[in-house]
Amino acid sequence: MKKKILVVDDEASIRRILETRLSMIGYDVVTAGDGEEALDTFRKSDPDLVVLDVMMPKLDGYGVCQELRKESDVPIIMLTALGDVADRITGLELGADDYVVKPFSPKELEARIRSVLRRVDKTGASGIPSSGVIHVGNIKIDTNKRQVYKGDERIRLTGMEFSLLELLVSRSGEAFSRSEILQEVWGYTPERHVDTRVVDVHISRLRAKLEDDPSNPELILTARGTGYLFQRIIEPGEE
Repeated sequence: MKKKILVVDDEASIRRILETRLSMIGYDVVTAGDGEEALDTFRKSDPDLVVLDVMMPKLDGYGVCQELRKESDVPIIMLTALGDVADRITGLELGADDYVVKPFSPKELEARIRSVLRRVDKTGASGIPSSGVIHVGNIKIDTNKRQVYKGDERIRLTGMEFSLLELLVSRSGEAFSRSEILQEVWGYTPERHVDTRVVDVHISRLRAKLEDDPSNPELILTARGTGYLFQRIIEPGEE
């Protein structure tokens, strides 16, 4: 089945261009011109991914992102203003998976969409036990169902948050640099200069959801001078 994409932007020209281009490469596309229309269209169309502009009338992209995260883990790519780092970080902190800076190349956005959808759909990272289930303390990670539980409570993760967690636990005890994480999870090539705070914000979000004390993490650790690692998982029978 075709993937459905919701494009939200108050500029009609951008909506038309993206609807045409994304339709040509095989996506079903629905559009909205403001934040309130975006939420209504989302609930009616149930898209697989949302492209969301920040600056919009009635309800801005931040407000839309917050509302969507209350009810859905759908991947969100935000369109942010050129040079406005605060826009990007705020969007990521509210639950966006990635961002593209305006003015942007439609080809760049198409590449980000493919990468996010591919990673969200991907399962079975190497280093994961054949059962697909990992237990660490009171945390249960089911890589087959892409679900995480803390005790008896299911913890809602976005697709990219889960993919990041899956990468770290697949090679627990091994430190990943931010650049390696960007390449493995987001599909950014090493040659591209990308703000590595994308990783930092997602790590912060994971810690807030999984750690008992996010300010003093015991699961997702910082490797000074390198990046991040998941505490080494001791398998049954190991010392």
